[in-house]
Amino acid sequence: MKQSPFNNVEKKNNLLKNIHNIYSFYRDGFKGMVLGKKLWAIILIKLFVMFFVLKIFFFPNYLNTKFETDKEKGNHVLEQITRNASLNKTK
Repeated sequence: MKQSPFNNVEKKNNLLKNIHNIYSFYRDGFKGMVLGKKLWAIILIKLFVMFFVLKIFFFPNYLNTKFETDKEKGNHVLEQITRNASLNKTK
């Protein structure tokens, strides 16, 4: 059975309408918020602090400071994974 080219156009139009409806739903919902805007701002600030600020100060790039080549880094990671796996099997 052969598909009509209009069928694909209809599917694309339905998809675009659905995406527009979802976008409008969230846009209108956020416009109507009073307390929610402040809560979302707090959430976004906390996420920024957790993922960007804390990473810089508390999670240095260990592999780049200890090893120079990708091969050395890969060997170290492989050694750590296999060593931990073998320790867990003996328990």
